[in-house]
Formats: sequence, structure tokens, C-alpha cells
Amino acid sequence: MQVSKIAVMGFGVVGSGTVELFYKNRELIEQRCARKMDIKYILDLRDFPGSPFEDKFIKDFSIIENDPEIKVAAELMGGVTFAYDYTKRLLSRGVSVVTSNKELVARHGAELIKLAKANRCNYFFEASVGGGIPIIRPLHQCLAANRIERIAGILNGTTNYILTKMVYDQLPFDQALAEAQRLGYAERDPSADIDGADACRKLCILGSLAFGKHIYPEYVHCSGIRNIALDDLEYVANAGYSVKLIGLIEKTEKGLVATVCPRLVSVSNPLSGVNDVYNAIMIRGDSVGDTLFYGRGAGKQATASAVVADIIDAVKHENADIASLTWEDSADRSFMVPYKSADVRVYVRVSSHDADSLKGLITTLFGYVDFIPRKHRSESELAFITPAIEEYMIDKKLAILSEHADIMRKIRLL
Repeated sequence: MQVSKIAVMGFGVVGSGTVELFYKNRELIEQRCARKMDIKYILDLRDFPGSPFEDKFIKDFSIIENDPEIKVAAELMGGVTFAYDYTKRLLSRGVSVVTSNKELVARHGAELIKLAKANRCNYFFEASVGGGIPIIRPLHQCLAANRIERIAGILNGTTNYILTKMVYDQLPFDQALAEAQRLGYAERDPSADIDGADACRKLCILGSLAFGKHIYPEYVHCSGIRNIALDDLEYVANAGYSVKLIGLIEKTEKGLVATVCPRLVSVSNPLSGVNDVYNAIMIRGDSVGDTLFYGRGAGKQATASAVVADIIDAVKHENADIASLTWEDSADRSFMVPYKSADVRVYVRVSSHDADSLKGLITTLFGYVDFIPRKHRSESELAFITPAIEEYMIDKKLAILSEHADIMRKIRLL
């Protein structure tokens, strides 16, 4: 029986997990694929003496590129430079590539999908969003009969863990971040997580697939959780909300609006109760309504599960592309609209020597607002939630209010 030979490029956390999972469940995987399979090469510049896979390691990519037996490769190196070059070269010779590399897909997905189709192979990236949560396949297969109206999700486990620790353990942001780093949930340089770039890349992939045009990261307004304070979390809890870093893209009458930012999420929304390192993605279709996908958004085994599933799919579809997994490239953002043109409710916390005296001005500016109580609230502080109006208008009104008080925090509602 012919054996499908696979190459794995990168033997870090996800790469090693992929190889381990493949051999752990090899018999089951081969049954589901209806053919024999084996990993022929593992590409990595490092040495792994004593590894049970020691005989498979190589350091020269050209060995994979020039081996006609290799029909599927898993790109698990991360970054863009080498991953982009190697992926293009493999797709150009008809080798299917699967990846967990969200940065590469967010930047070059349209180009790489097009290249794969031109060479009758596939570019799969289930593991690039949500770790082990099945989301790419359901979006382009199970929900294919729907017009997608909105995607909203907790797309980064690190920030969700930090916010959870701030709420339940009353840790300030810096201490919660340090705890996340100690446990390995956050990198030494956590910027990509806490400033929203990681969630932004994932939102770009989901939005491109759902709406059919490549949404580049620079099209998305992105802000992180660095400035969230325990004071804010106490206020919003009193109002019946939690704070989550939310990736949101929705279709409006004017066009698509996309943001990654902290948002108040009502306790009646299932996303509000998603804690620790878990992710959850809510997709709204015009026929099916809201569907929720929930699970561990990262981790060695969870992500490896999605990678191996893509390998199985790629082996099953050798010499044939899956046409539904596609989107068009975009030369500009004309199909997007400025995020501040959307109607939104906003939580605002202000500071002034006599904050209660500002209530009349606030009501005059915004009409009806929800003033939020807080136990032992200082007379110099006030928090409220505005009605839903265009964010440009909210900013104009807050500019007037800032002449009388310091605007300490502004957080959008979901």
C-alpha cells in the first residue's frame, strides 16, 4: 500500500505536539484517512539528541522541497520571513501546506490560497485560530448556507486569564501579567497578547473567510488591556457586566466594522462567563442565528489536534483543492468603514473634585445615562454608561466634559 509521506517544519511546542499526537494515534488516523501515513522529515536548526524521532531531523529545507514523496507539509515555525518563503515554494510545486501560523495567514492568506489553487493543492490553517476549537471548517462548511452578519469572540487566552485573575483574585494588571508569565501563558515580551495584535490576526482570518475579502491587520482598530484597572472592573460588575478583550467584526449598512478592544459584556451574554485561558467565538448567521464555539484556545495538544486534522484533510484531498476555503485579496479598505462611525454604548469613568455636580452636565450632553453605584465611591469619582450613539459624537461630548473633569477610562460595550 502506498504510504503518504509528511514533513513537519518546526519542532517547538506545536511541532513537537503534532509529531507526538500523530504517532500516539497513528492507527486511528490511518483508519480515518484510509491510507498509510508517516512523517519522513522534521525540519529544525536545533539538535534533539535522544529524541525518539532523532532519525527524522534535518536542517536543510531543500531536502523537503526536492523530495517527490512529500505531498503534505506542516509549517509550524512561526514568524513570517522563512515561513512565507518555504510555504510559497512548496505550494508552487503542488505540495499542500497546513499551518498554525496566524501571522502568516493574516498577512498573506489570500495570496497563498490562490497559489495553492493554481497548483491543485491546499493551504489549511484550522490551528491558526482558536487552537483546538473547530472554527475554520464550521465557518466555511457548516455555515456555508448563511450570510454571516457578525463575529464576536474572546480570541486570546492570555488576556482572558489576566482579566480573570484581576476579577477573582483582585490582582492589579501588572501582578496578573506576572502570574501569567510565571505559568507560561504569557511570553517574556507579552505585547502581542496584551496589546491585541494576536487577537487581531485571528479576527482578520475569520473575517476574511466570512466576508470574502482579505482583511489586513491594519484595517482593524486594535487596543489592548494595559489600562484596565481594578476600579473599572468593580464598577462594571455592579452594572451587570464583565470586561473581556473582544475581537468584533460586523456587517453594517455602510460596510464592515472591525475592532479588537476591551468591551463590557453583559452577564446575560455567554461570552461573559468564559474565564481563564479559554476562548469562545460567537458567529451570527442570517438563518442559524448565534452559534458559540468554546474551548482551549491554545496549548500544545489542543493546537496539535487541529494541525493533525488538517494533515488528514490534506492527505485525503491530494491533487484537489477545496474550493470553499477562499477569499479575494483587497487592494484597499474601501469595503470597511471607520469604527467610530458605528453606534456604540460606552462606559466612562471620570474624576473631578466634586464629581456628583457633573451629573447635570452629563445628562445634558448624553440624555439618559446609567450612573453606576460603587461601595465607598469617592466623591471625586463618577462612572456611567452612555446611550448608543455614533462614537464620533460620544468623543465630541466627552471633549466638552473633559473641560470639567479628567476622563479616566472609556470602554466600549459589546
